[in-house]
Amino acid sequence: MAKLRGRGYAAVNYPTGMNLGGDPTQALVHSTTTGNFVVSLSSVDLGQGLKTVAAQVAAETLGLPYENIIVDTADTDTGPHCMGTFASRGTHRVGNAVIMAAQEAREAMLAAAAEELEVDAEDLETDGTGFIKLKGSEEVKIHVVDLAMAAHFKLGRTIAGRGIFLKERSYPDPETGKMDPDSAQAHACTVADVEVDDETGVIEVLALHNVYEVGRAINPRMAKQQIEGGAWMGISHALFEATDPYYPQRDHGPRDFEEYLMPGPADNAVMESDIIEFPAANGPYGAKGIGEMTANAPIPAIANAVFDACGVRLTEMPFTPESVLRGLDELRARA
Repeated sequence: MAKLRGRGYAAVNYPTGMNLGGDPTQALVHSTTTGNFVVSLSSVDLGQGLKTVAAQVAAETLGLPYENIIVDTADTDTGPHCMGTFASRGTHRVGNAVIMAAQEAREAMLAAAAEELEVDAEDLETDGTGFIKLKGSEEVKIHVVDLAMAAHFKLGRTIAGRGIFLKERSYPDPETGKMDPDSAQAHACTVADVEVDDETGVIEVLALHNVYEVGRAINPRMAKQQIEGGAWMGISHALFEATDPYYPQRDHGPRDFEEYLMPGPADNAVMESDIIEFPAANGPYGAKGIGEMTANAPIPAIANAVFDACGVRLTEMPFTPESVLRGLDELRARA
């Protein structure tokens, strides 16, 4: 009896967004009296960092510090329309909508600054620190806080913008079936190292090596966290999760979520993750979707690694010790 080691890999490409009804998302941006800019969305941050990314995109487009951005996800009754946080669409759809809204708000901001400074709006620029200034001059400038106060209480101006990103719906060609169902394709590859105990059938994932091409990572650290969080989910799907692990006999199945099997810290693998950037022409600053695909590649990579380790080809999840032992018995019977 021995512990057998194996390595397997799997690659995946995954669509960004969908095509049903055009898949729109809206965003609103407006200035407060204190010079902060509120980005209003109905898009929900599920923990993947969507609010942070939306704030980064707004700050970049407005030309203001990140600290001046407030993201309000409101709710679906009071916020601008969003189709939802799914289909790996969040960063792509929301980011594009925020860019459009922030561009309109920026134009209003520069117009108000031009009136206050008595110059032409096209001669103004932002410096990224909170000042709007005359190009080539360090003296003729106004801080966004002072501008916001002047716009509200002196000029009677609203500094705001609206944006909606809508992918035009694509219908299948009746003769060829050709259509355009998504906005971009992200790509990934995972290499898994596993150890299989041929006496107990237990699989241990030792390491996962992940390489992802996501267009442009607007926040690389959060993108890496999402990759590794999704890889953990992939391990969970592959080795543990099942509501009926012994269907149709449920005697040993979970009765509630406290008994539902998921990997704990000791079950997690060593993670090594790299990001490759090939900006998408239609993405916000080149970003593609990354969400759901992060749990995909680890599963077949683990299955291939188990096959490499002990010759058992697993095709049904979860890959339980019982399924490994049955596979080993079949191999010995054929030997």
